[in-house]
Amino acid sequence: MSPRHAADPSPEERAAVVTGLGLTTALGGDVPTTWRALLDGVCGVERVDFAEPGGPAQVYLAAPAAVDPTTALPSAKAAHCDRAAQFALVAAREAVRDAGFPDVAALSADGSRVAVVVGVGLGGLTSILEQYRRLETRGAERVGPRAIPVMLPNHPAAEVGLMVGARAGVHAPVSACASGAEALAQALGMIRDGRADIVVAGGAEAALHPLALAGFARLRALSRRHDDPKGASRPFDADRDGFVMGEGAGMLVVESARHAAARGARVHGRLTGAGITNDSHHVAQPAPGGTGCAAAVDAALHDAGLRPGQIRHVNAHATSTPLGDLGEAQALHSVFAEGLDDIAVSATKAAFGHTLGAAGAIEAVLTVLALRERTAPPACSLERVDPEIGLNVVGRSPASLAPGPLAAVTTSMGFGGHNVALAFADAS
Repeated sequence: MSPRHAADPSPEERAAVVTGLGLTTALGGDVPTTWRALLDGVCGVERVDFAEPGGPAQVYLAAPAAVDPTTALPSAKAAHCDRAAQFALVAAREAVRDAGFPDVAALSADGSRVAVVVGVGLGGLTSILEQYRRLETRGAERVGPRAIPVMLPNHPAAEVGLMVGARAGVHAPVSACASGAEALAQALGMIRDGRADIVVAGGAEAALHPLALAGFARLRALSRRHDDPKGASRPFDADRDGFVMGEGAGMLVVESARHAAARGARVHGRLTGAGITNDSHHVAQPAPGGTGCAAAVDAALHDAGLRPGQIRHVNAHATSTPLGDLGEAQALHSVFAEGLDDIAVSATKAAFGHTLGAAGAIEAVLTVLALRERTAPPACSLERVDPEIGLNVVGRSPASLAPGPLAAVTTSMGFGGHNVALAFADAS
């Protein structure tokens, strides 16, 4: 039962806790499968042939989802959703059930204290292009009657909102590859402001399409290591040459501590702070020295009431691009100075690629798991850390995190200069 009619909660009671986790990635269709595969060093990158009608086949490196979302949803629902929304629904359903709500359609009596925030990067790209193909080849009458809803960037958020009966707000931040992390920052604000007791938040993306891949290739952002798919995405490595695109979703159930305690919920960890900045430097390149990222991490730590020396783990954005990884490393050096040797840095895009708008949310789930399990996941393809990086990057085997209270940071950056950092602490 919602405590909204009780006395105003204290700041401690309004603290945000994570009670549910959901994932679907190139490593698995749920949290346990993805986590086990990540720790085992499995890589989901492969060579994929993309063929458009009337055009030649083109081979790209990609990390497609391990489980087709249409197999995990009712067929009628899947048919009416863009693939990104399908991923969001699968991950949100797992997160809600993991939080102890067997009826995902009713998290509270009337939904007035339930909110949803789901970020996307490219959103309904595949649906837009499919509907345009229909228009061009079969005429206006063959455009789908649901074409407009599935094209919109709020489509995944809207579908999750409908699934859980959210009435406190349904939001869809779009900040390129920082969107999923920004969704969690917004969820934290809603809990703290008392606008919701429960927020289902995260990110989703399904952009493995020749247009997106060709566009990133023209930017020279993609790895060209086609002869070695499993070693193509190698964040922080001296021989990194670009990223590999992936797809999927990550979702978390974030609750006020008071609400979670009242219903006896299991707590995986605490979302303690968020920092959001912008470089205002270049539409596609990070600011020199990673200054925008550093400012976001500083802001997240301040928001969380944490000192840099209390952080023991970082799940880095680490896309595997030469400039991006270096700028992020410079940012971490700036914030953590001499303490970096004591921080285990994970670069998990090595295993499941860069999932764009979903990346920050997927990595937030992994950060919570790292704190809960006291284990920093490895970078499955790492061979030699770039000497210019100078971080304690977790190599091909997981690293144990030190005993005692744990706190971590995860970072996200996106085209347009977006920077988001999130701070987490263990459940103790």
